[in-house]
Amino acid sequence: MRCSETLESDHSPTHSVLLGLRVIGATIATMGPWGEPELLVWRPEAVASEPPVPVGLEVKLGALVLLLVLTLICSLVPICVLRRPGANAEASASRQKALSLVSCFAGGVFLATCLLDLLPDYLAAIDEALAALHVTLQFPLQEFILAMGFFLVLVMEQITLAYKEQSGPPPREEMRALLGTTNGGPQHCHDGPGVPQPGGTPAAPSALRACVLVFSLALHSVFEGLAVGLQRDRARAMELCLALLLHKGILAVSLSLRLLQSHLRAQVVAGCGILFSCMTPLGIGLGAALAESAGPLHQLAQSVLEGMAAGTFLYITFLEILPQELATSEQRILKVILLLTGFALLTGLLFIQV
Repeated sequence: MRCSETLESDHSPTHSVLLGLRVIGATIATMGPWGEPELLVWRPEAVASEPPVPVGLEVKLGALVLLLVLTLICSLVPICVLRRPGANAEASASRQKALSLVSCFAGGVFLATCLLDLLPDYLAAIDEALAALHVTLQFPLQEFILAMGFFLVLVMEQITLAYKEQSGPPPREEMRALLGTTNGGPQHCHDGPGVPQPGGTPAAPSALRACVLVFSLALHSVFEGLAVGLQRDRARAMELCLALLLHKGILAVSLSLRLLQSHLRAQVVAGCGILFSCMTPLGIGLGAALAESAGPLHQLAQSVLEGMAAGTFLYITFLEILPQELATSEQRILKVILLLTGFALLTGLLFIQV
C-alpha cells in the first residue's frame, strides 16, 4: 500500500508515463524492494488481441431465414418471367431463343462453380480431415473419390438408357407429365443426348440429369450451410452468410434457367427450386446442432460426400450443360460471350469472398 501511495503522490513525468501505461494494461511494472519500477515488460497482445465474440443462436437463425427467403425468390423469378403464356408462336420462339442465351450465362456460372468453388472446397476439406487423423496416403484418394462421383452418374444414366430402350417409348401421357409444352405445340430444342427429339420420343437421361444437377448442388449447399452453423466467431459467421447470400442468389437463378432449358414443367422447376432453397438453411441448422460434437471422422465423412457431389457436378457440367448450349450454330459468338460473362461474374464474387 505504501508503494502505491508513493507512486500516486509523485507527479514526475516518468511516474505519470508509468501510471498511464499501467492503466492501459499494456505494460507490467515489476516493483523493486523499495517501491521503484524495476522492469517494464511490453505486451502488445494485451491491446491488439480481443477474444472472438461467440456466435449466438439468433445470428444463425437470422442467416437461416435470410438464405431461405432470398434463394427461394431467386429460384422462382425465372419461372414467372420466362414461363408466361405467349401471345403467338413467334413470341414463343423468341422467348425460347432468349432462354437459350440466358442459359449460356448460367452455364458459365456452373463452370466457375465446378472449377473454382466445389473442387477447391472439397480438396481443402479432405486434406484437413486426413491431416487431423494423421493419415498419409500415397494413393490419390481425393481424385479417386471425384472419379467415383463421375462414374456414379454415368452408370445410372446408361442403366436408365438400357432400360428405356428395352421397354420401348413411354406413353404420351407420361411424356406430358414430365415435359412442358409451349402453346400446346411441339418443343423446339437442341439436338443431342438427353433432349426430346422431333419424332416425339424423349431421351431418357434428360430428367435424370436434371435430378442429378439438383442433387449435387443441394448436397454442396448443405455443406456450405454446415460451415456457417459450425462457426463460433460472430464476425466470421456473418461474413460467410453475406457471401452465401450473393452466391446462392446467382446459383438459384442459374439452376432455374437450366431446368427450364431442359423443358421441365414449371411445377417441377418450382419444386426443385424450393428443395434447393431449403438445403443451405438445413446445413446451418445441422451445424448449429453438431457444433459441439464435430470431430475428424465427421469431417472425413463430410469430405467424402462432398467429393462425390463434386464428381457428379463435374459430369453434368462438361457432358450435359456445355455441349447442349454450344451444339447449335445460332449466335455462337454471343453464346461464348455470355458463357465467359457468367464465369467472370462468379469468379469475381469468389475473389471478393476470399
